[in-house]
Amino acid sequence: MAALPVIGWIGAGRMGVPMAGFVLKAGYPLVVCSRNVANRDKLVAQGARAVTTPADCAKAAAIVFASLPDDDALRKVALGTDGVLANSKRAAIFVETSTVSADVSAEVDREASRYGVAYLRMPISGNAASAQHGDVSVFVSGPEPAWTTVKPIVQTFSKAQSYLGDAEQARYMKLVANAIIVSTAQATAEALALGRKAGLEWNAMLDTLAQSTIASPWLKAKLALLKRRDFTPTMTTRLIVKDIDLMLAAAKANGVEMPLTGVTRELMQILIREGHGEEDYMAIVKLAEKRSGLSTDKMD
Repeated sequence: MAALPVIGWIGAGRMGVPMAGFVLKAGYPLVVCSRNVANRDKLVAQGARAVTTPADCAKAAAIVFASLPDDDALRKVALGTDGVLANSKRAAIFVETSTVSADVSAEVDREASRYGVAYLRMPISGNAASAQHGDVSVFVSGPEPAWTTVKPIVQTFSKAQSYLGDAEQARYMKLVANAIIVSTAQATAEALALGRKAGLEWNAMLDTLAQSTIASPWLKAKLALLKRRDFTPTMTTRLIVKDIDLMLAAAKANGVEMPLTGVTRELMQILIREGHGEEDYMAIVKLAEKRSGLSTDKMD
């Protein structure tokens, strides 16, 4: 039986740590590079080997995953003489799991081609809680043979995988999914404010919605947190605005109007200015309540 390939993992954040942990549990040797030393050490305690730079990670691994916050971080990690691509092994695979722009992703693809690296775009649909249980979904695009190689690794930490094409399709799929989420978050906030103002009891209203035909897995999870008024971030308001900006930029480039998404961005920005930028984006509920003259700290 052939030895399992060495996996590199760059970025040990709320999502990266549990996903990389599943790869380790499946028996893959893993090297990790992260600025978050505490999170990096969690993976080291599970058997990973720490390296200092993305270049070191690329030199050590046949397949490198990156879990990064934004376009700038992707450029810094992937490009340049000290980046992953310039230091990768022959026929290596680079898998990038973040929500970033298609433009920057295409820039990385051009550089990957120059170095003979197969580049997979693989944004994750889920949050830190679902990542802990291997319950995330992945959208994938890039060279299909590379995806065939990587798929068994990805299946260790995800419940569903959708291969969408050989270019930037996965980037756009993530924006589509997140556009529905942010608009639904705002609609939910408005609807709950209406229900409270009309005299519906908070828990009864949430329980009824959770049992209704509109209750998606996302909505059920958010309603459970709202019952506890728990705004611990699965994704912060500040980060969701970053994603909204990517949606609106992609819409402009493709000649698509997204007025609802634009309004939601304005409201999320107000939420940030009022001090809720590091709370979960469902804190938008508090803005709707405040504007309706309702208490935001207790149910009436």
